[in-house]
Amino acid sequence: MKSGFVGIIGRPNVGKSTLLNNILGEKIAITTDKAQTTRNVIRGIYTDVSPAAEEGQDTGVQIVFVDTPGIHKAKNKLGSVMTASAINTFKEVDVVLFLVDGSPDKGKGDLFITEMLKDLDTPKFLLINKIDEMDPKEFKKTYDAYEEMGIFDKIFGVSALKGTHVDQVISAVAEELEEGPMYFPSDMITDHPERFIVSEIIREKLLMYLQEEVPHGVAVEIEKFKENENLVEIGAVIYCERKTHKGIIIGKQGKKLKGIGKSARLEIEALLGTKVFLELWVKVKENWRDSDIAISNFGYNDGRE
Repeated sequence: MKSGFVGIIGRPNVGKSTLLNNILGEKIAITTDKAQTTRNVIRGIYTDVSPAAEEGQDTGVQIVFVDTPGIHKAKNKLGSVMTASAINTFKEVDVVLFLVDGSPDKGKGDLFITEMLKDLDTPKFLLINKIDEMDPKEFKKTYDAYEEMGIFDKIFGVSALKGTHVDQVISAVAEELEEGPMYFPSDMITDHPERFIVSEIIREKLLMYLQEEVPHGVAVEIEKFKENENLVEIGAVIYCERKTHKGIIIGKQGKKLKGIGKSARLEIEALLGTKVFLELWVKVKENWRDSDIAISNFGYNDGRE
């Protein structure tokens, strides 16, 4: 059997989590139109084995895709941790997928990442995302600009949202991997516990419901996760950085928080396959994104767990 680890890297909001969800055929990483949605390293497990492999025969492939936070110029300690997490990850995987959504002259972010990749011996694939939104001339210009750099082993045009050419990427990755063990059971798609995914679903709804600077200053902590026969009771605390933000999250007569809770509960019920009783509280923890202790307590690290 072939197996290995693949890092998905790129600027914030370029489609990394959307790509991971498409590869797995299930949603394990939250996605929004807000930059820096992904804060943690998310591992998604893609397994394609024959029945013989289940009986101990070495046939098939298992790829652990590692979705990373967007690499960006940090404005606080949380941002520094997120970027360090992404950089540490791509230095330790078997293949790197660098996702972009335009030509390298689009901004300094992509050029900053390509500079880091130059001296990396690991096989590197460039994925030009959102080809469904590009005309052929724009795609060719982008393709040629990156090919001239001489950094990438292969270049693909993909649509992370629609799945265009994603199967070709998976096949190309599998060709690069060496013989190895099956790290996880074949029916497992992530090594993250349900509590983590539930907290991320709640945070996704916050990002969707909130505007301006508020979303980036929220964190979610699961305080209660009690599984009963036909019901899961979940209690979660939403932390924000200012009292004014707390009022915005709760909304007039608590309507915004109720909407966030209902939207999260429905998705959590679909995830867990059972009824869910969800309670949400909002608390203020001022400037937590610049607190080493708070960042650590909320489960964020630099990727070196």
